[in-house]
Amino acid sequence: MARFPRDRVRIEGRSQTFVRVGDSGKPSTLHFCPNCGSTVYWEMSSLPDFLAIAYGAFADARLPAPMVSVYEEFAHKWAIPQIDGIEHRD
Repeated sequence: MARFPRDRVRIEGRSQTFVRVGDSGKPSTLHFCPNCGSTVYWEMSSLPDFLAIAYGAFADARLPAPMVSVYEEFAHKWAIPQIDGIEHRD
């Protein structure tokens, strides 16, 4: 996911929503495509001035590599990216 200031994002098209409580105990509203069900972006109550957008929603190969990897304790070890300079958080 990539986080962007809410005022720098323009959302187009329809979405369906689902509210989920995260590990922090705070809710997030996930917006997903009503046709295929893919999560496209979400609003986090803990960061109301930002929107999180699934990196896979971008069709631009020039996007920079991630700087932080989170929730690694839930991932298979073979799925954790080994990128020089990236911060790893459990």
